Amino acid sequence: MSKRRIGSAMAAAAICAAAFAVLLPRATDAGAVLVAQDDPVRLADLQLESVLRNDPALIGRNIEAALASQDPDLAGSFVDLAEARGISIPGDLTQRVTEAAEEENSTKDVARRFFSGLVTGNAVDGASLSGTLAGDLCVFGDVRDIVREGSHLAKGEDTDRLLLGLAVAGVAVTGATFVTVGGAAPARVGLTLVKDARKAGRLGEGLSRWAGRSAREMVDMRQLKKALAAGSLAQPRQTAVAIKAAVRAEKAGGLVRLAKDVGRISEKTGTRGALDILRIAQGPKDVARAARLAKAKGGQTRAIIKILGRGALLLTAGAFNLTMWVFSAALALLGFLSSIKTATERLTRSSLQRSKARRLRRLSAAPSPA
Repeated sequence: MSKRRIGSAMAAAAICAAAFAVLLPRATDAGAVLVAQDDPVRLADLQLESVLRNDPALIGRNIEAALASQDPDLAGSFVDLAEARGISIPGDLTQRVTEAAEEENSTKDVARRFFSGLVTGNAVDGASLSGTLAGDLCVFGDVRDIVREGSHLAKGEDTDRLLLGLAVAGVAVTGATFVTVGGAAPARVGLTLVKDARKAGRLGEGLSRWAGRSAREMVDMRQLKKALAAGSLAQPRQTAVAIKAAVRAEKAGGLVRLAKDVGRISEKTGTRGALDILRIAQGPKDVARAARLAKAKGGQTRAIIKILGRGALLLTAGAFNLTMWVFSAALALLGFLSSIKTATERLTRSSLQRSKARRLRRLSAAPSPA
């Protein structure tokens, strides 16, 4: 009976040790992710390491896909990521990325996209953003959007109040840009990008709701209607002065902070990178995290977002599931230690019992005293 009890304890220890060995790698990864959940840079690094370890050819496939979709900027971002990770890329593939980027950045193509951004107010890359900004810095672009949406509002028609609020904020920030000689430039760039993302339907649903509430709180609609009644596109400067009076400056802080973060992202990742982030962001905290990631990763950011999505910014995998991996490994370790303790105790007890039995036998075998 004693041998069976010792054997069962040793078997339990062996099973727990095997379970711990299997669970330890997953538990280690889960624990690292849980610790890094408030650090988007470390969180992205950990998840990238896991993804690329399981699929080393992922970067090469994404470069091919980016070139096929005529997005050399994204292809270049994957090349940057590969270099940072020490992953080799075939020389001919790198050459194709370089040639595609040179073609996109030709003088003729850049001029065409600049003019398109200036006229339409839609930014999809750096060149068109420059054109859009040129219009917004002259307040023409923002006034154009305000007059268009404001006329819908006055007629009781469907009005994009978020776009209207962003344009009003843009008028106010443009004035600050000139006053501070560019000090508010990130906010100006950011507002333009958020506005363009809204027009293109590329603004995340959660971020749209938050920005819409902020815009409604920021704009005095009654005052704005008065400004629009007296203004026109023919006199954008005078109209802009009247529009500024409709801005509740004390309510504009959140929207301006968001715009600054978007502007900083654009500085590090380019226009397309900022638009990619606005598409997946569900609130200003996501954008703030993305700004931290972009500051650390620069040109790699678009590739990281493409691979990980919103998971690059925050913990999207269930924290409960990750915690369970850690808990299961800890439980297996505890079971191993407990089984070893039980086996040791039973071995000790068995040894003591055998020693006692031997002593009793020696005593009983000893001759009786005369």
